[in-house]
Amino acid sequence: MSIDSEQRVLAALAFRRSDRVPLFDTYWEEFIAAWRAEKRLPADADISDYYGNDLEIVIPDETPYPSGACTLSASPQEEIVRTGWGVVQRVRRGASFYEEVQVPLPERSDPDALAFESPSLDRRYSGAEEVAALMRRRCVFVKTGGPYLRTSNLRGMQAWLADLAEDPEYARALAMRVTRHITAVGLEAIRRYNLYHTGVWFYDDMGANTGPMFSPRTFERVLLPCYRWMCAQYRAAGVQHILLHCDGNIAPILDMLIDAGIQGYHPVEPKAGMDVVALRERYGHRLALLGGLDNAHILPRGTDAEVVAHVRHVLEAGADGGLVIGGHSIGPDISVARYDLVQRVIGEFYHQGTKTRRN
Repeated sequence: MSIDSEQRVLAALAFRRSDRVPLFDTYWEEFIAAWRAEKRLPADADISDYYGNDLEIVIPDETPYPSGACTLSASPQEEIVRTGWGVVQRVRRGASFYEEVQVPLPERSDPDALAFESPSLDRRYSGAEEVAALMRRRCVFVKTGGPYLRTSNLRGMQAWLADLAEDPEYARALAMRVTRHITAVGLEAIRRYNLYHTGVWFYDDMGANTGPMFSPRTFERVLLPCYRWMCAQYRAAGVQHILLHCDGNIAPILDMLIDAGIQGYHPVEPKAGMDVVALRERYGHRLALLGGLDNAHILPRGTDAEVVAHVRHVLEAGADGGLVIGGHSIGPDISVARYDLVQRVIGEFYHQGTKTRRN
């Protein structure tokens, strides 16, 4: 029987063996350009189709003030824009980063007094037909942000970190106000696209390479209540899978996240000390793992032998389910030939491993 991407991913998340381990990667534009040039492919060639990516996310507009997003001024050198979060940014043309000029909440104020635009606005959501077309090709999840990063948009990162340390009660109230809003948007997206059988994916980068951006105690006091509430809302609505994307090392708070209701974790960065095999041994079937490949050191700079050994090590965590493999973000420092090698090892290992286990 032919297995499609949705069946493959859902089998992995349910810790069942499928025809192969699912793949999920994203690609820098520079890598895509190099891939098209080396493969002599047309400009409209789809890299996710070529490599058999199994997973896709759809992203509703969860900003509190979508009608306020606009360009305030423009010159040949830069633009001054206001985002849907109410943040004023200076964006240099051709640059990858921006300067934050103004935030909507420069001072601590009553979170309950914040009036956000309705989560039911049609403008927040892609058309159902567009999402249905994606679902015919890949396993689709709804993406929203999480309490930590999204709340920082209102206060600015420096002030938000100060809130967490100096006034945890205020920080918790503000984060919960944001959490209620982004959860309402996520639930509305799932309803519109009928994605209850797949689920939701929170993107909430809370970790540096050596640990979380705050103490476990701060997480427990401020953000854990938000995660518990958020996960409970999705479970009550019948959403099957609740996943978390968080770069960096979040080992000190991972148990709390799992207890709150997180069922899968991405991207499991080796450069931050996160290892899929060690996590599989610790959590078993309590936590599906997505990612695991080292896109910072081994894939760009390792020898071919090191790459092969590394990919096989990661696959050990999921030959019988529970793993969606990937390097998260594939940049121009990873050659097309090297990425092709990764894909060959994935295919060869899984089929050889399946045959060995059946004998």
